[in-house]
Amino acid sequence: MRRYHDEEWGAPVHDDRRLFEFLILEGAQAGLSWSTILKKREGYREAFADFDPARVARFDARRRASLMNNAAIVRNRLKIESTVSNARAFLEVSKEFGSFDGYVWRFVDGKPIQNRRTARHPIPARTAESDALSADLRKRGFRFVGSTITYAFMQAVGMVNDHATFCYRYREVADLR
Repeated sequence: MRRYHDEEWGAPVHDDRRLFEFLILEGAQAGLSWSTILKKREGYREAFADFDPARVARFDARRRASLMNNAAIVRNRLKIESTVSNARAFLEVSKEFGSFDGYVWRFVDGKPIQNRRTARHPIPARTAESDALSADLRKRGFRFVGSTITYAFMQAVGMVNDHATFCYRYREVADLR
């Protein structure tokens, strides 16, 4: 967890494949701990074609069924099925907007929201921005993208800087775009 915090969480991501990875992993985390998902991250990469959305979108029924036997990932049929349908929706959005990056970052006007969290100002589970992104994703056919999951995604990919102001990463991440 420390390595993830120190090297990834909150740093802006503009690579479509990494955005897809985080979108899928945040959805897989629903009802589970983030540490469980991080431990299975390499298994997810292997099972889901290194998060290549074009390849995942082509997973047929037999391939999806075989994933139910893969202990390296969360073996939840709905989450596996949603990964494939989300890959298809991801490709459609990417085609419409030129990239998923171009689509998703417009929900924060193209730059990270710099929150000033302190011990007295805890991190919310959702925001108006995550509500808007979640609603639009669902409208476009994405699943496992409720507002809380979407806010976690936004934090992970640096659309929102929710490092506490007393955390050394706050300033480091604030300087990134």
